[in-house]
Amino acid sequence: MASLRARYLTTPVHRWAKTALPVLSETESEALTAGEVWWEAELFSGNPDWSKLHAVKSPKMSPDEQAFFDGPCQQLCGMIDDWKINHESADLPGSVWDFLRKEKFFGMIIPKSYGGLGFSAFAHSEIVRYISTRSVAAAVTVMVPNSLGPGELLHQFGTEGQKDYWLPRLADGRELPAFGLTSAEAGSDASAMIDEGVIEKGKWQGEEVLGIRLNWAKRYITLAPVCTVLGLAFKLRDPDGLLGGAQDIGITCALVPTHLGGVETGRRHLPSSTMFMNGPTTGEDVFIPLDHIIGGQEYAGKGWKMLMSALAAGRGISLPSMGCAAIAVSAHTTGAYARVREQFNLPIGKFGGVQARLGRLAADAYAMDAARHLTCAGLDEGRALSVVSAIMKAHATYRMREALNDAMDVHSGKAVIDGPSNYLLPLYRAVPIGITVEGANIVTRSLIIFGQGSIRAHPHMLDNMMALRENDAKTSREKFDKSFWAHVGHTTKTLFRSWGRALTGGRFAPAPDAAAATPIYRELSRWSAAYALTADVLFLSLGGALKREEMISARMGDVLSEMYILSAALKRWEDEGRQEADLPVLRYTADRSFNRIQTALDEVIRNLPARWAAWPLRFFTLPGGLRHGPDDRLTVACSELLYHPSDSRDRITGHIFEGCHHDGVDLLNRAYEAVTRLAPVMKRLRDARQSPKAAHSAGLISVVELADINDMQKLTAQVIAVDDFTPNELSELFPEFVPPASTESGISRTKEAAE
Repeated sequence: MASLRARYLTTPVHRWAKTALPVLSETESEALTAGEVWWEAELFSGNPDWSKLHAVKSPKMSPDEQAFFDGPCQQLCGMIDDWKINHESADLPGSVWDFLRKEKFFGMIIPKSYGGLGFSAFAHSEIVRYISTRSVAAAVTVMVPNSLGPGELLHQFGTEGQKDYWLPRLADGRELPAFGLTSAEAGSDASAMIDEGVIEKGKWQGEEVLGIRLNWAKRYITLAPVCTVLGLAFKLRDPDGLLGGAQDIGITCALVPTHLGGVETGRRHLPSSTMFMNGPTTGEDVFIPLDHIIGGQEYAGKGWKMLMSALAAGRGISLPSMGCAAIAVSAHTTGAYARVREQFNLPIGKFGGVQARLGRLAADAYAMDAARHLTCAGLDEGRALSVVSAIMKAHATYRMREALNDAMDVHSGKAVIDGPSNYLLPLYRAVPIGITVEGANIVTRSLIIFGQGSIRAHPHMLDNMMALRENDAKTSREKFDKSFWAHVGHTTKTLFRSWGRALTGGRFAPAPDAAAATPIYRELSRWSAAYALTADVLFLSLGGALKREEMISARMGDVLSEMYILSAALKRWEDEGRQEADLPVLRYTADRSFNRIQTALDEVIRNLPARWAAWPLRFFTLPGGLRHGPDDRLTVACSELLYHPSDSRDRITGHIFEGCHHDGVDLLNRAYEAVTRLAPVMKRLRDARQSPKAAHSAGLISVVELADINDMQKLTAQVIAVDDFTPNELSELFPEFVPPASTESGISRTKEAAE
């Protein structure tokens, strides 16, 4: 029977698949095999095993990590004046650089055996997140050496000699690293780089050795202006066959000390006026010995795979941490400001338009930090989470943008006027940085999340493609016969599973006993089945053309991302003891995710080029009506969690730097505390329709309460005030500005005058 199937069914399908399914280039193959799949594969299966999610250990910091967070990390944030960094000095103060080196902030991921801190992914993320709530410039300075850089590559691939020499020097800051990947010709398409290294003999420390002659021109390189060692990606060639192999060896990563002749660093870019060190670097006829290749000669030509592996970790920690920090700050400050700021004799947090923003902020802060925790848990299991990290990078930065837009809307003019007390604008300026770097989100959303995810996370697709790549025709058919019919069986089960769950709304889908959250698990199982079936129909109907249908693959990437983020929120609710007070944000997250999932799948079906497949796909996945998003009552309930002080508010916003004498957040927090504490007293005044002074004269409030009200009103006025500058102060910021003679004395900054 098997032989008949192979002859009459498998053979023609195999012949068709050879031309229909995507052909993998060597670069694509390396990217696909870098990293591994995890929980996203369960979601892709159409029938997730929830016990696997619950079995993931919730990440926690060790005592050493907690001590560092409570000590040096807090100290660092207290040393930083973000306004001065971005508008006056254009750099971190020298004392901060010294502190970063002394406390080994640049060596968080380096093992203790090499002089580093040996921190977990979670601790690394927590520290970067916290610093980001104070200063993006400082956070980027810390995150880059600990994510994409020579340290990570050396740790994973370096020779013992390279590790012994470089890692201790990187850990204590004697060497400051940067990594040169992006060039003018090659951004997202790193394979297009023209930066080149040629194998030849040259002089090194007075001796003739076999090495590499390098020429490069890189840009957007963080820490390039101040780095002492450059990790460089380039195309390696051996035209004279000195290594005895191919002439075109491929992308290679090597260490280049920046003091070498021909290396040029020092010029700077100004990334969105966020003044971390970033700039171009060039090299002309720079010679290095072969042992400067990271991993040694055997890793020549393996740079792309190395980079994909390193990015899988860094992409899941650095920018997601910054994105989650921005969302948390937006939620924390906007909730407080909405309570402090009044219009029409009512706190603005009681107006529906503001409540809509607060509700979304609360849910995003809760869900994205849940996804960050889950991702760090996976990384700390030793997994290289390429697809999950791409989900986190893209959606943490996208939602960072949404959160800051919401926060800016509520703060209105307060957030528009720049100055030392504006705590939102520095984060707002940083939004394009997060969205662009470490893989532009437009590319990440379609080509990595779904493109790579569909092949790696699907139970059988990669097996099919690997079978088709076999050079021996017989072996190829045999392997394809096995994988293809397993795929057919999976699709058949998924079809009926999707249809049944769609008709019942997932009411009978498997789900853990999770109290109020159980229906959410069931519905998520329903959409998992619909997603899996849709993916298989796309493979069948589009084949290799799916690579070019980026709008369709982007929507499919969004569905996988929504399922991952929602499942992380479910796990967070479980891990935190099923907090009843937090149910509104969990339900809001679920309602919005299900609405977005259905909308994305509907748009995929409407735009499916193969119309013969569209109608049956809709029949089996979307037979019902529209799945609505969060209703107004739920939105208001979520907004109240940020409006009122509570344990729930603290859980939602998490640890953030709560301000200092030169930071507007401190002033806001003090005003918020005073307003909420004196709320019962102010209600007495409103009910009596009395001013504070009149109420005191009438004996309605005490002298202490009157004094507290006066202090509260002063704090509120300071919060509402915005910064302004005298002409002389402006001339310090803008040297070409000439103060008018008539206003030379001016008025001091509003904030300073109020204080």
